[in-house]
Amino acid sequence: MGTSQSREDRISDSDTDSDSDYYHEEEDDDQHGDTDVSKKQGSSSASGSKPSSDSSTHEIEQKLSALKLKYPSSSSETPKIKNAVKLYRHIGGNTPKAKWITAEKLTSYKFVKTSSLEGEDLDDYDDGEESNEKGESFWFLGVGSKVKARVSSDMQLKMFADQRRVDFVSNGVWALKFLTDEDYRRFVTRFQDYLFENVFMVKASEESKMKVYGKDFIGWANPEAADDSMWEDAEGPPEEEVEVDEKDRDLTEEFEEVANGGVQSLALGALENSFLVNDSGVQVYRNMDRGIHGKGVCVRFDGGRAGSSSQTTPNKALLMRAETNMMLMSPAKQGKPNTSGVKQLDIESGKIVTEWQFEKDGTEITMRDITNDTKGSQLDPSESTFLGLDDNRLCQWDMRDKRGIVQNIDSPVLEWTQGHQFSRGTNFQCFASTGDGSIVVGSRDGKIRLYSKTSMRMAKTAFPGLGSPVTHVDVSYDGKWILGTTDTYLVLICTLFTDKDGRTKTGFSGRMGNKIPAPRLLKLTPLDSHLAGKDNKFHGAHFSWVTESGKQERHIVATVGKFSVIWDLERVKNSAHECYRNQQGLKSCYCYKILLKDESIVESRFMHDRFSFSGNKSPEAPLVVATPQKVSSISLSGR
Repeated sequence: MGTSQSREDRISDSDTDSDSDYYHEEEDDDQHGDTDVSKKQGSSSASGSKPSSDSSTHEIEQKLSALKLKYPSSSSETPKIKNAVKLYRHIGGNTPKAKWITAEKLTSYKFVKTSSLEGEDLDDYDDGEESNEKGESFWFLGVGSKVKARVSSDMQLKMFADQRRVDFVSNGVWALKFLTDEDYRRFVTRFQDYLFENVFMVKASEESKMKVYGKDFIGWANPEAADDSMWEDAEGPPEEEVEVDEKDRDLTEEFEEVANGGVQSLALGALENSFLVNDSGVQVYRNMDRGIHGKGVCVRFDGGRAGSSSQTTPNKALLMRAETNMMLMSPAKQGKPNTSGVKQLDIESGKIVTEWQFEKDGTEITMRDITNDTKGSQLDPSESTFLGLDDNRLCQWDMRDKRGIVQNIDSPVLEWTQGHQFSRGTNFQCFASTGDGSIVVGSRDGKIRLYSKTSMRMAKTAFPGLGSPVTHVDVSYDGKWILGTTDTYLVLICTLFTDKDGRTKTGFSGRMGNKIPAPRLLKLTPLDSHLAGKDNKFHGAHFSWVTESGKQERHIVATVGKFSVIWDLERVKNSAHECYRNQQGLKSCYCYKILLKDESIVESRFMHDRFSFSGNKSPEAPLVVATPQKVSSISLSGR
């Protein structure tokens, strides 16, 4: 526990078994013997010693030469193969016996464009061939007879330019080693071009990239030409606060408690309590300096107002009014996130005091998500408004009655105070607010929009999508950093820019111009992605929790399957970080720590910054990890 699970040692031909060696060892004694002999000969040659039978060997060679036998020349022993590669497969997972084995000592790869590879043999196609089938077709990668994969981010391709090697996932973990640097670069370029074409359905060219990303996002289309100065100039935490190097930090489990089962969501408080929402109600936990600890108190949903309509377990809990109230949002239909109302739970009395309905101009509408007005407004005892998001709506709701009387009807209506209903499909998926009330919105098409605190009608900045839907967003308290979650990677965006007067601003306050920094991607290695499970996807990536001006978030945590994955934010921002060396395309960071649980994780969140510097002197607040059956508190502790 506590480190990346990857085993990415250099692959050398001398220390890898072949595929047949692994599965048919009893048949390969001769092969192993030959290998041992060749190793001994190589060692002998290296030491400068000569075989004792030089003279007899010379006589035999003379006699054979006299017979004028035809031998293949050394240059033809390894025939020239187009797109020649060596193929390796990783076995053993994360066990001590894990290793790379040779799948094919010499084979070739090809890219083919077709509608499907089911029941088809890639040998029927030439490299780069496009089938004439009707309907949508996509580029596939084939390697020998063992690999057939659609070119996509699901492959989790990772580059090792110094080894002329790429690793990827396709029903297992594979590695390709290329014979020359030119072969390696050509493959990577083709892969990225075909990935672009598969995602955006247009051929990769300067023109099409300009059309997809826009003229202001040159760095997104051509990362090597991007201006990274804003990343380098970004402020980090004061040096004196960093007592232990991040590489020397371990994950230490402080508490683990059994929950009442069916945990749906986690609502962390910055004051006395935090809460788990499960099938039976809301469990109350006490916030401590090393995590959260159960108080044995559970607020039951059936303890609310008479005639409570929906019995569906809430999938969203929003703390309000100095964390004395909680808004509970339940999906109206199974499998659909949208709902037409929320319940207001008074935590102190344990009662659901109101069931609010969403309406606009007398018509019932739905919401996909709700969040606080600002990053820290749940601490405000007078807070009566919150933000709402639906597929094509962004708005603010007000729980106060304009007439100044308490509402006593069964379904009071929330006041739509401000917002905008967009006429065309924006496909909003998720949103979050900054410390000053600016809003970031993620969409199904991958776009991320920034709205100022004064207007929800028009985005100040709209970042183009990279091809994958954004399922969750978070933003730093100061608005400088945006974190988007997709199924296969996280995207970190710097919103800083310099205006025409030389002032540094964020994209929430003005148009960023054409010097927008390229984003950074946070990914799992192919091996860890494979270990996480085929159907497991990233969800709910968050920054650590800061609500004070001048404070900087330290970490990023995301969940995938049974993994909580933690990145150090300063390391990701550092342009000289070792992960970024020898990469083509957008910089991708693979330097993380993994916390493994025994069941799928519902949510992973850092506690509020006020709980940092606890008994183990960690500069980071504890991490809380909730699974359907348990809740754990984890500290980043120095060794």
